[in-house]
Amino acid sequence: MPSYAPLDVAGELLDLLRDTTTEPRPDTQLEALSLAVAADLPVLLWGEPGIGKTAALTQLAESLDLPLTTVIASVHEPSDFSGLPVIGDDPAVQGVPMAPPDWAVRLVRAGRGLLFLDELSTAPPAVQAALLRLVLERRIGALRLPSGVRIVAAANPRSSAADGWELSPPLANRFVHLQWTHDHEVVVRGLGGTWPRATLPRLDPERLTGAVDLARRAVCGLLTTRPTLVHRLPSGESGRGGPWPSPRSWDMTLRLIAFAAAAGSSREVLSLLVRGSVGDGPGLELLAGLDRMELPDPEELLGDPAGAVLPERGDLRQAALDGVVEAVRRRPERSRWDAAWTLLVRALETGAPDLVVVPATALAALRRAEWDVPEAIERLAGAVDLSRRADRATARAVAAAEAGR
Repeated sequence: MPSYAPLDVAGELLDLLRDTTTEPRPDTQLEALSLAVAADLPVLLWGEPGIGKTAALTQLAESLDLPLTTVIASVHEPSDFSGLPVIGDDPAVQGVPMAPPDWAVRLVRAGRGLLFLDELSTAPPAVQAALLRLVLERRIGALRLPSGVRIVAAANPRSSAADGWELSPPLANRFVHLQWTHDHEVVVRGLGGTWPRATLPRLDPERLTGAVDLARRAVCGLLTTRPTLVHRLPSGESGRGGPWPSPRSWDMTLRLIAFAAAAGSSREVLSLLVRGSVGDGPGLELLAGLDRMELPDPEELLGDPAGAVLPERGDLRQAALDGVVEAVRRRPERSRWDAAWTLLVRALETGAPDLVVVPATALAALRRAEWDVPEAIERLAGAVDLSRRADRATARAVAAAEAGR
């Protein structure tokens, strides 16, 4: 029987524990992160300690085939990021050059990589100030990082950080802020030996021009009507350490919208990116404007109601149908009224029946005395009556519950 050294047996056990597999799994957080990295924007991941921020960065680096360089910001001096002075033979003539750290030199030699600045919220103000030029201009001393290097940082909330500091407004405004949370199912399945393998978004070359046009129209349209949103520095210290609107962050937002549109990303991913750039309030206003831009033209729907393509999302479909009714209200003609009823039948056949109740009721109120009732109304009558009965049943149930209190 062969003899084993104690640590050899321990090594075998460790190998068995590391022997895991992966499976493809959609991940909204990772998709938002990878899009921001592809857009060459610095990203800051906010999350509690131990929830997998570093593991996500490791996986992202492997997926993008980029070497990962990790720098713990809080254990470095400001000179480590601004450059160390090196005195030559004649400093009065040659000056005193600022030498970069070894990790920066390695990144320049490689020409590409993922620079991970960890524990950013525990870096003191002097270090944060030294990071400004690195994050925005990619410069460390006299060295400039190549375009193939991407920057991602991670931070814990001040309440859970060791000797934590709020981020300075200039540094915070240079990042796309993403809240990082753990998925219970992913953790349990991963501890069982199967971790997720995220599918990264792919940019569609045929969508690039349209994506840029959409992004510019959305951002410029909002800022034209809401000029106070161009620059709004939060009054509270904690708000200044997060995302807030400025010309710089709006430029980042425009770029992110274009990348998300070119990748065909979901609204959830786009919401994470937009709100992570300019904050929740301005971000939600921009998203609402994008929704309005995506609504079909009511006149086009009335022109071909039988073949119309309506939005899949319920709220957008409801808004599109309401827009059609309003178009008929503005120019009430028999042919347009009939076309609107045909469109409502189309909506009934391709979506939730309850979405046609309100527009059908409003459209019926627009009927002129000389207009005959179209056959389409008969097809909608059942859905309208069913919805009304459901509403009455709900009202009775609520009344009974309140009476029983």
